[in-house]
Formats: sequence, C-alpha cells, structure tokens
Amino acid sequence: MARKVFYSFHYNPDNWRASQVRNIGAIEGNQPAKDNDWETITKGGDKAIEKWIADQMSGRSCVVVLIGAGTANRKWINHEIAKGWNDDRGVLGIYVHNLKNSEGKTSLKGSNPFDHVTLKSSGAKLSTIVKAYDPPGSSSTDVYAHIKNNLESWIEAAIAIRAKY
Repeated sequence: MARKVFYSFHYNPDNWRASQVRNIGAIEGNQPAKDNDWETITKGGDKAIEKWIADQMSGRSCVVVLIGAGTANRKWINHEIAKGWNDDRGVLGIYVHNLKNSEGKTSLKGSNPFDHVTLKSSGAKLSTIVKAYDPPGSSSTDVYAHIKNNLESWIEAAIAIRAKY
C-alpha cells in the first residue's frame, strides 16, 4: 500500500518541480491549494493557515520537504517541518534544484531547511537527524529517475528514523 505524504515546498519558484515529484505515482501526496484558495486561507491569518496545514497533514505518515533555492527558513516551511516532527511523522528533504521548471530551467541549490528547526528536548538542529537527499545526475531526467527509484525507500527510512526519537 502506498504511503500518504505531505509535500512541503516554496510554492512560487518550485511548484512545477513539486508537481513532477507528486506525479511519480508511488506515493499519494497532498495537492497544494490553488492560488484563489490560498488567498482565501491567508486572509484568515496565521490561525487559518495553521488549521489548513493541520488538515492537509491529517492521515499522512511523512513530510517530504522539496528543497529549492529559497525553501530554507521560510515561516510556513519551518512550521510544516516542526509540526510533522512533533506529530511523530517521518520527515525528509529532497533537493529539487536540478529538476527543470516550466521554462526548462534549473535553479541554484538551496540550503538545508532542517538547519533552521531545533528540537526542544535537546536543542539539536533537526539536520543532525533528518536526511536531505541530493539526487545525482547530469540532467533533469536523471534526477527525476533517481527520485522515482528511491522515494519509497527514503520515506520508509524517514519513518524509521522518527520512530527512534
């Protein structure tokens, strides 16, 4: 049975890349809010956004952070990472900078978003526990193939890591 995951990503620059990963098909992922829906959600303020995220994460076993050039240290990305971890979900990252966007362009590699989230229990950065995968490949097609071939095992590993803490 396919796992259900919550995908976290910086919408504007990476929605095309995120779409590619979500469409791999081995994993059931949440669909992002459409622009009009997101405008309605954000008008409700932080509590409305937190509720939307909680509703989207409900029933998911893992949070997959798709890491682009500007993903790290964004307010809602940090919130999604912390919420996933605190709710006992597996958490992992996949760098997507080498996947092409809708214009056929790749981007710069972003920094590790788990460096910006610390565990309350120990003060350790989550990056010391959570894995962030940087798929190898000289083309977008190679990177996509690597993600497709490894996504399920990465998710299982993230769930196993979380179970240890």
